Amino acid sequence: MEPTTDRLKTPRAAGTAGVAFALLLAAAIVLMRIAIPSGDAAEAVIDPDRRWAIRVALEIVPFAGIFFLWFMGALRAHTGEAEDRFIATVFLGSGFVFVATLFVAAAAAGTVLDEDTPSEFGRHYAYVLLSTYAMRMAAVFVLATSTIGRLLGVFPRPLALLGTVVGLVLIVVGSGLPWSELLFPAWALIVSIHILRARRGTPPAARSDRA
Repeated sequence: MEPTTDRLKTPRAAGTAGVAFALLLAAAIVLMRIAIPSGDAAEAVIDPDRRWAIRVALEIVPFAGIFFLWFMGALRAHTGEAEDRFIATVFLGSGFVFVATLFVAAAAAGTVLDEDTPSEFGRHYAYVLLSTYAMRMAAVFVLATSTIGRLLGVFPRPLALLGTVVGLVLIVVGSGLPWSELLFPAWALIVSIHILRARRGTPPAARSDRA
């Protein structure tokens, strides 16, 4: 069997994009949660002093989506021709739907900026899209990625197990667990750091062979 690092064709791209995506998405989620709280607070009028958080989050989300797509492409390059087509289809489909749903949720959240009295429907719609639909797709993406990593030996067993746990939490109880959305960027950050550390541990000769 080839060493794990021999399977990583673009580790720097995956690691860098993953870190950027994780930090940007986490920042956007925190800002959205601050400006558009869930539960009973979601029925209240948003404090005008907090609308800046929505504006900043809306500026961040497109870049988070771009880095996520780059992260997806770099991760898929790790598997090469050895990828399982079924799992790869789930991987790609869930990733694309996640990005689309994330953008729609951001657009819905932006409707609260269009009126002097923010739309209750817009707040509720944005919250449901992010906490339920986007996070369900994120859960499927995490599970598919962890399965690919485990089957091909790209991820160590603890990392694959962590991904399975994160995916199950997001898909089963995520929408009812406050701030659970942060589990996804946290997982992406851990995976990205692992990839960057794996590259750092690769002998220079091996790096030049793959360049």
